[in-house]
Amino acid sequence: MTNSVTSEAARGGTSTSSDARAQENRQEMLAKLAALDAEHAKALAGGGEKYVERHHKRGKLLARERIELLLDPDTAFLELSPLAGWGSDFTVGASLVTGIGVVEGVECLITANDPTVKGGASNPWTFRKALRSDEIARANRLPVISLVESGGADLPTQKEIFIPGGAMFRNLTRLSAEGIPTIALVFGNSTAGGAYIPGMSDYVVMVDGGAKVFLAGPPLVKMATGEDADDESLGGAAMHARTSGLADYFAVDERDAIRLGRQIVSRLNWKKLGPPAAAQYEEPLYDADELLGIVPGDLKIPFDPRDVIARVVDGSVFDEFKPLYGSSLATGWASIHGYPVGILANARGVLFSEEAQKAAQFIQLANRAAVPLIFLHNTTGYMVGQEYEQGGIIKHGAQMINAVSNSRVPHVSVLMGASYGAGHYGMCGRAFDPRFLFAWPSAKSAVMGPQQLAGVLSIVARAATAAKNLPYDEDGDAKMRAYVEGQIEAESLPMFLSGRLYDDGVIDPRDTRTVLGLSLSAIHSAPVKGTDFDGANFGVFRM
Repeated sequence: MTNSVTSEAARGGTSTSSDARAQENRQEMLAKLAALDAEHAKALAGGGEKYVERHHKRGKLLARERIELLLDPDTAFLELSPLAGWGSDFTVGASLVTGIGVVEGVECLITANDPTVKGGASNPWTFRKALRSDEIARANRLPVISLVESGGADLPTQKEIFIPGGAMFRNLTRLSAEGIPTIALVFGNSTAGGAYIPGMSDYVVMVDGGAKVFLAGPPLVKMATGEDADDESLGGAAMHARTSGLADYFAVDERDAIRLGRQIVSRLNWKKLGPPAAAQYEEPLYDADELLGIVPGDLKIPFDPRDVIARVVDGSVFDEFKPLYGSSLATGWASIHGYPVGILANARGVLFSEEAQKAAQFIQLANRAAVPLIFLHNTTGYMVGQEYEQGGIIKHGAQMINAVSNSRVPHVSVLMGASYGAGHYGMCGRAFDPRFLFAWPSAKSAVMGPQQLAGVLSIVARAATAAKNLPYDEDGDAKMRAYVEGQIEAESLPMFLSGRLYDDGVIDPRDTRTVLGLSLSAIHSAPVKGTDFDGANFGVFRM
């Protein structure tokens, strides 16, 4: 059935600003957003005021200033993984800015070293973030622009970055081999392994007096060969433009390099291969601000995902598929910023056999229609218990996971609430390679909830003690449970998970429609195909 208003809450019930529960939910969400803003501010601060000032005094632009000048005026920049490295010993953001933006009308994947953080040196989280951006560029067929200023590897962590770091060079060559342009704008150091970033890019711009690209700097050359050399003769922009030929374009300053980068993109003759969005579409009928009041602070309290859908999709129109069957999972068709989508949204946390079978069928239909899928998470996993095991929950859950695994249409996941256990997998969690995965500040994800996990450990410990005919330490059990619950709670939170790049960013719920629209637009740079193309198919479904 096609609905422009999808639930009692959407009509003005539990999700409106006048409702007491919605107000409580809103205040809790605003508090979480304030904490999120504080962490994002750490990434924006880079190496701190001292190093920012020093960088500016040298006449250089900051990483985000370079990006802003590179982008088309008044266009959005979808920053990715801004909290990378959160909770580690490294600066939040991992000394690298990555995201998707429009340059000369072309959506590009942009990376920019942050030279205010240890000279832009790459640590283990930098490489993980860079490799994730490569995945996004390749899957979505996005030209890559690298804004380079890095002193190379953070040497004290070399044991963690030397081997995986080589994948960056492999990825650049693979992107080029697939016809995806790679462009390097070199503003400063690009040393040692970093020299291969311009070396393996299709186009290279170097800034006079700033770019320094060499396999070994003067000190190492002196030690290795006894030769005395300076930066400019070893790897300056003028040398590479006139002598080595590594530089394709010679920029007089940073702004000129950005101008040349835009000029290169304008000459790519780049075209999207996916179907275009509808020329006209309606905005949602409901205010996005109301999204702050939908998800309870206590995720044990259910909420209706149709309230979210009504505030995200075009015209608030959701054509629901099988609305009376498997009601713990809402499935249906909609469009976002003119792009058709199929949506799977957890209506009540647990997934039963009916929901799993419904999802598997819907995913197959989306593949037949070549329509991207949006997964809205709030699930505690698949139902357990004797009745459900005998009813085939394993094979039915496997059908859903089979369908997700072998689906060929693009997937985008948004973690709104809980995302636990195999339910996280069935709803296309990170391990199942969604094109993009974002989380709300209210989200939690783990093997299971903290209380459940601690309870399982307690039951196992009690059974082991009873088997030995020993008395059970109740005080020790209480301490163990409290410790485990605290640990799992901390490791389930979105900033922890985002810091490890298990998502592409924690977003303000009010930005969900915009973020999904930008993601879908990027996705349509590549062809959008289902399983009917190229001989693709699903695995064997156990019946």
